[in-house]
Amino acid sequence: MGVEFGYRGQRLGLPENGPGSIAPVGRRVVALFIDWFLCLLIAYGLIAHRDAGKSNTWTLVVFGVVSVVLLLTVGTTLGKRLMGLRVVRLDGGRLGAVAVVIRTALLLLVVPAVIWDRDTRGLHDKAAKSVQVRI
Repeated sequence: MGVEFGYRGQRLGLPENGPGSIAPVGRRVVALFIDWFLCLLIAYGLIAHRDAGKSNTWTLVVFGVVSVVLLLTVGTTLGKRLMGLRVVRLDGGRLGAVAVVIRTALLLLVVPAVIWDRDTRGLHDKAAKSVQVRI
């Protein structure tokens, strides 16, 4: 007699599959690596090419800035877009500035992003009252 949890996103009122459903973890991880790699190229090419040891620090800064700017303006980053994902409020609307900054700051700390609930929402998404969904 196990407890029935339903599908990921059901208790949030999201569809089980297709557009608007919870983004799969694999796609989210690939999107993160794409975004990180692009920010690494930007940081190294524009800022840290004289001192490669500083490229990791600058990559983190560039990643944070790019995430905030793109999530505020278009609701997705380049990596997320390539993977068919976007970040929205729980009601489906666009995130506000405070929510985007909170989400990004917690993402940069890493630990909140890897602690998930049963809907695979990280603490950074829960704090921002957001969810990553398929486009």
